[in-house]
Amino acid sequence: MSVTTTAGARLRATGGGANRWVVLVVLCVSLLLVALDATVLHVAVPAVTEDLRPSSTALLWIVDAYPLVCASLLILFGTLGDRVGRRRVLLAGYGLFGAASAVAAFADTPAVLIAARALLGVGGAMIMPATLSILRAVFPDRRERATAIGIWTAVAAVGAATGPVLGGFLVEHFWWGSVFLINIPLMALILPLGRWLLPESKGSGNGPWDVLGALMAAAGVLGVVLGVKRAGAGGSVLSVETTAPLLLGAALLVLFVRRQKHRAHPLIDMRMFARAAFTTSVGCIVLAMLALVGLELIAVQYLQLVLELTPLETGLRLLPLTFAAMAAGATGSYTLRRVGPRRMVGWGFVLTAGAVLLLLLMGQHDRPLLLTVGFVLLGFGLQTTLFGAYESMLSEAPAHSAGGAAAIGETSYQLGAGMGIALLGSVMNAAYAPGLAQVPGVPAPAGSAAANSLGEAYQVADRLGGPAGEALRTAARHAFVHGLHVTLAVSAGLLLLGALMAARLPRVMDCRPDLDARLGAADSWPEERAEGGTATDAVPAVRVPARREPVEPARSGRTTR
Repeated sequence: MSVTTTAGARLRATGGGANRWVVLVVLCVSLLLVALDATVLHVAVPAVTEDLRPSSTALLWIVDAYPLVCASLLILFGTLGDRVGRRRVLLAGYGLFGAASAVAAFADTPAVLIAARALLGVGGAMIMPATLSILRAVFPDRRERATAIGIWTAVAAVGAATGPVLGGFLVEHFWWGSVFLINIPLMALILPLGRWLLPESKGSGNGPWDVLGALMAAAGVLGVVLGVKRAGAGGSVLSVETTAPLLLGAALLVLFVRRQKHRAHPLIDMRMFARAAFTTSVGCIVLAMLALVGLELIAVQYLQLVLELTPLETGLRLLPLTFAAMAAGATGSYTLRRVGPRRMVGWGFVLTAGAVLLLLLMGQHDRPLLLTVGFVLLGFGLQTTLFGAYESMLSEAPAHSAGGAAAIGETSYQLGAGMGIALLGSVMNAAYAPGLAQVPGVPAPAGSAAANSLGEAYQVADRLGGPAGEALRTAARHAFVHGLHVTLAVSAGLLLLGALMAARLPRVMDCRPDLDARLGAADSWPEERAEGGTATDAVPAVRVPARREPVEPARSGRTTR
């Protein structure tokens, strides 16, 4: 049976159930810092490139090390939290995140910065699943939990979208390392606050923690993403550097799944994936993040290098996306009750795809109104999709597996982000490079160097000077915009695929009490296996103690099948 060891008792001891909203505030501040760090470096990339002079591969690792390391360790720390306590893991993550931020801020070589970003990923992996699993324990009622998740996802979007604004301001007025320094005072504040306010909660705690399984999962996720990353960086799909980590990672993940199926006390209860709503929600999170992060990185380059906006101006241009995401999060609970998970996630994908297609009208010249409308639709659509997917995934998971379920959701989030940079980056490079193959008056070596990125093309053009340099600069701008259009079209196709996938989600939101709360987690699985349906489908088949309760009239916001 699921055991939330001190969550309810601690909340009651601190003044009643209302304190769960105070807990939510602390959790959201934690998430804000982690989400902020995922994007705050994007607008600082040109400054980092000028100062540290990293190679193109090192620059990709500087950007990707954080999300990739975080993605690979989420299952490890999410399931560890189920065993030793989610609050304990969360507080340790705060400390590591603050220390790694100090190292990153004063890094003097690309290798040190990459290592610091990797340590930030470890800290993020400790923080992210713990916040979501504690939220699951503190809000057992699905309607309240939907409101809490709406706030939680809105904060994540605010952090991701505010990162470029804050990063742009800091880079413009200080130096690129200041984008990491902001974490230190905030972590120094939230660490004692979290220790005082947050409740401790655990899963069942039965059996030993599967250390080998956790390491297999971490290495498997890292191998798969590393292979995709190498392919996205321009490596041959059939090269050893690409196929070796891909195949090794895939093999480790297959072995991990088989190991979990045969263990009496698995890290991840694989029966969750037999629930169509759970599996579909995870897939939708991956697709949504794949589109968002890849597009955001390319959009930042477009705003800075094509439209020649300052870092601060670039961040301000992305603010409409932030406000739209906040609006979607604030209204998400109401929308979910009214239209249900299937339509909410599906139409969110469709709206986002429409926004991406609208952005195809971007060209060589600045069109502020077009960008504002596109970013508003993009932010609202993606946040609506993520809200519906996260809420469905978390509600499908039994309470005793909250840490594992949260880890799967966050792994999907980070995996989608890392793969989005790799996949859409490779599409962008494939469409951009041919435009610089034969520029009149430009030597072949210079054209090859310029084909690596638009920023490098500008540097080569400045060195060439004269008509040849100007011709190279113009060709590079046109090639970049062409690549941007191709990338947007691919992204729209992926989003429409997500809309089709969402058809497998439940049509309505089931607001009946959690099955775990009524019967205990151990009793919910046998009926599901017998019926082969979802948790909500299995509810009528379970025998409950004979007790009649008054039936409430149907109210707005409460749905029934």
